[in-house]
Amino acid sequence: MARAKWIREPEDVLRQFALKFPEATEDHPWDHIAIKVKGKTFVFLSGPDDIFNVTCKLPSSSRMALALPFAQPTGYGLGKSGWVTASFKTGDQVPLDRMAEWIEESFRAVAPKKLVAAYDNPDAVPAAKKKTATRKPTAQKPKK
Repeated sequence: MARAKWIREPEDVLRQFALKFPEATEDHPWDHIAIKVKGKTFVFLSGPDDIFNVTCKLPSSSRMALALPFAQPTGYGLGKSGWVTASFKTGDQVPLDRMAEWIEESFRAVAPKKLVAAYDNPDAVPAAKKKTATRKPTAQKPKK
């Protein structure tokens, strides 16, 4: 069954936004769209034709997010770890700017620090790897 237009449009916008993060990839477990970084999911886009869900890890803003009428802790025990699901029904306006903020926070929470730094400073030249010190010569014992 084809996705309803009211879901396809915000889903496409948020999918494209999430895929712009460094090393972001798309997967499709359980007929959902999962955007991952280094094999770890940072956003799920899902739902049947009458509901659109956006699920993100929000370690900093989950308490504020859960005060919104469309948000609830994610099921399967993920809510305890700061995962929040926003659910929208047919006719609801999807707040794309807020969902983009959630996706960015989730990327920052899940991605390795090196990739977050690359996202924050895209023009930065990667620092050269430090040379490891060679083995220090051992002091010779005085002869007797």
